[in-house]
Amino acid sequence: MQSPREILGDIWTSAGGEASALDAVKLTGEEPQLPSSFRVGAAAQASVAATGLAAAEIWKLRSGQSQDVTIDMRHAVVECRSERYLRVDDKPPPPAWDAIAGVYKTGNARFVRLHTNFPHHRDAVCKVLNCKPERDEVQAALMQWDGEAFETAAYAAGGVVSMMRSHDEWSATPHARALAGLPLITIEKIGDAAPKPWPKGNRPLAGIRVLDLSRVIAGPVAGRTLAAHGADVLLISGPNLPAIPWLTIDTGRGKLTSFVELKSEQGREVFRNLLTQADTVSQGYRPRAIAGLGFAPEEAARIRPGIVYVTLSAYGHEGPWAERRGFDSLVQTSTGFNHAEGQAAGIDGPKELPAQILDHATGYLMAFGAMMAKARQSREGGSWHVRVSLAQTGRWLWNLGRVADGFKTGDLNGETVMPFEKVASGFGALRSVRHAALLSKTPAFWARPAMPLGSHPPQWPARE
Repeated sequence: MQSPREILGDIWTSAGGEASALDAVKLTGEEPQLPSSFRVGAAAQASVAATGLAAAEIWKLRSGQSQDVTIDMRHAVVECRSERYLRVDDKPPPPAWDAIAGVYKTGNARFVRLHTNFPHHRDAVCKVLNCKPERDEVQAALMQWDGEAFETAAYAAGGVVSMMRSHDEWSATPHARALAGLPLITIEKIGDAAPKPWPKGNRPLAGIRVLDLSRVIAGPVAGRTLAAHGADVLLISGPNLPAIPWLTIDTGRGKLTSFVELKSEQGREVFRNLLTQADTVSQGYRPRAIAGLGFAPEEAARIRPGIVYVTLSAYGHEGPWAERRGFDSLVQTSTGFNHAEGQAAGIDGPKELPAQILDHATGYLMAFGAMMAKARQSREGGSWHVRVSLAQTGRWLWNLGRVADGFKTGDLNGETVMPFEKVASGFGALRSVRHAALLSKTPAFWARPAMPLGSHPPQWPARE
């Protein structure tokens, strides 16, 4: 079984990093940190460490200065559950899930998971089941369905659900076989452009402009991480797009936030103008949705030669499920994690991982890929496309191996973990988790407070 340092080394060198740079990294702590049969602690530590090392290497490119990077495993795990520890005016988070979200049995004794936190997803499920949005009605209706048939019908209707599969069942699907040939992170050159000089600034990503088109956790965590190292991150949302307020607060730290209606020509013109001055686009919508608006990766590279374009998907960019919507909880269910955790814990049915680790780790891998591609752009030019997916992160986590006595570990509550900071925000006083990558010369921090969506005009701040 690989050590966390070896896991980090694989991530780093596979994206083109020099192996000698790993000497600057110190990893502390050991597994297990949370009750799980999977190596959640190692995954958290390695993915956060990759971003910290990338930031340190960019600072070396910009300034000639080396620095040390330290990541404690417990701190990294806590940051990978940051939404749980957030307090607003000392108040804990509201219930995380919609009333009918969660696990149900079907008529053929399979388990399915519904994700209904957005109203249109809940409505799609209820339309397929022809029932009211009440748990008892949903369960009664599902007893008339075969699990996989319901999964297929719900997706076709615009819902997001998944049937629980064992890892063996998942591995036998055409989609899993398509993913098996893909790397954890794909970094490809998609156009020609001259190398861009680094702007002035005293932080690794100072002056780097990032357009963040994402919601929920993974994509927003990527933007939050880039902001922690000094990037100007502008979160673009639509006034009518549903959002999950608590996650917006937690992942909004460090960002500017504007409303731009990309379905209108006027809004697209505003976005095009922002894009002509951007360094990076980070987006978590389905590829066809963004391409339909005129901002596919290749189109963005034409508008802004030299762009680094980062794409997040649920199930990867190849295979029959490439267009499927999905969230961390559903990918865990589809790909075998819930089944395996249930078995390890002695439960007849699904058991979730103790963190939305697919989301959080993927967010850090997005930020890492963005930084590695930006460093390459500064050296050799070109426009670049970075691709990550929750399913590929899941495949990586599975292949890290299992923890034999993981469920003997106690959980980490807010009283036992202390990497917190207290700051003012547009929502009230926040107690939130500090960033877990500690850099000796350019400490990570968020220079801007979390603010309600749409708080800022859609324009870039002046560079130094």
